[in-house]
Amino acid sequence: MPGWSCLVTGAGGFVGQRIIRMLVQEKELQEVRALDKVFRTETKEEFSKLQTKAKVTMLEGDILDAQYLRRACQGISVVIHTASVMDFSRVIPRQTILDVNLKGTQNLLEACVQASVPAFIYCSTVDVAGPNSYKKIILNGREEEHHESTWSNPYPYSKRMAEKAVLAANGSILKNGGTLHTCALRPMYIYGERGQFLSRIIIMALKNKGILNVTGKFSIVNPVYVENVAWAHILAARGLRDPKKSQNVQGQFYYISDDTPHQSYDDLNCTLSKEWGLRLDSSWSLPLPLLYWLAFLLETVSFLLRPIYNYRPPFNCHLVTLSNSKFTFSYKKAQRDLGYEPLVSWEEAKQKTSEWIGTLVEQHRETLDTKSQ
Repeated sequence: MPGWSCLVTGAGGFVGQRIIRMLVQEKELQEVRALDKVFRTETKEEFSKLQTKAKVTMLEGDILDAQYLRRACQGISVVIHTASVMDFSRVIPRQTILDVNLKGTQNLLEACVQASVPAFIYCSTVDVAGPNSYKKIILNGREEEHHESTWSNPYPYSKRMAEKAVLAANGSILKNGGTLHTCALRPMYIYGERGQFLSRIIIMALKNKGILNVTGKFSIVNPVYVENVAWAHILAARGLRDPKKSQNVQGQFYYISDDTPHQSYDDLNCTLSKEWGLRLDSSWSLPLPLLYWLAFLLETVSFLLRPIYNYRPPFNCHLVTLSNSKFTFSYKKAQRDLGYEPLVSWEEAKQKTSEWIGTLVEQHRETLDTKSQ
């Protein structure tokens, strides 16, 4: 493989940062462009200290700025697109999510055609496959079963439509006469150090005397460690660039999981944090069917009040379903086509994540000590 260059969008994010760190170790890589709307100061410092022969260029720009994207893509061999807006509680306006997740992806695909970028990897999500009902059980699902989300909620809808656009773009003719090859990766729920969902759960528990909220005790899922997700993107980039592998990879999507045990979301949170004295709430909770119908009732109230008051329910039907379904997927296809094997074991992932949770616990204690002085 001759010298090549890569653009990573959402490079300051949870997955994007890990991709950058792994990418700079790749052979023959001449330049990596890290694109995000804004980079935190610590991320800029971290990227500037990376030990690599490749040039690392940080770009701050908007995924909705088509001209900027075209300039960012000039001379690039591979685009890894991880930038997205994630929201399950309807805090962020629907149009904002659709603009970034769908329109932004369409803009980037067009920029690739105009700048003659031959390979495009999309960081999708398992949410494009469902779950559509907490009553339907899917265990060790596979790509050929073609599960598809039917939710109109902006996050799963926008990611599903964006993934369709990416896979449909496979085979597009580039401005220089070449061909665009694309693929999409569908990670399970991603956990690990600095994960925003896990961070929020831990901080809420620390403010509640170390008691973790019970939100997904009925679920069975197979979460995936963040570094394994990043590794799958590196392998996808290799696959699309390798003439021997590319034929099998282009136009395909892959579920990305690892060897994290199948368990409920609540059990995962507890396992990762119990070393620091955190524990699950043992008080009584609503049966799942009642919880779902309460969510439906609250959504109905929200809809009826919309002309006069913006009431946002504490939870909704999509969130209840997402948090309480039996919904797991196999990574066998990624193993076959990409040569994917989890880079980090469950034991190591658990240890690293638990150590990071320990730093959150320590920071919380220091905050309490400061307030009491």
